Amino acid sequence: MATDYDAPRRNEADELGEDSLEELKARRAEAQSSSVDVDETDFNENLELPGADLSNEELTVRVLPKQEDEFTCSRCFLVQHRSRLAATRGDQLFCRDCAA
Repeated sequence: MATDYDAPRRNEADELGEDSLEELKARRAEAQSSSVDVDETDFNENLELPGADLSNEELTVRVLPKQEDEFTCSRCFLVQHRSRLAATRGDQLFCRDCAA
């Protein structure tokens, strides 16, 4: 069957105009009554605000210094493995992502 792409499309809003007033009121009541049950205590414990005091938190990741087979990209400043080295311009090193 051929499709007329210039014809206006019908969506749910157009179809709602054909429903009775009682059906529309019932749909509105259903839409307003649906709510998500959220436990406020769980939400508050996992919420971190900007500028929060994290002085009592400990770092759980072991941080290593840059290794001999790594370089720091001069554009994105990420530490990359030597296999990701794409270009050098003077003393500047560029990774594959930044050289493209």
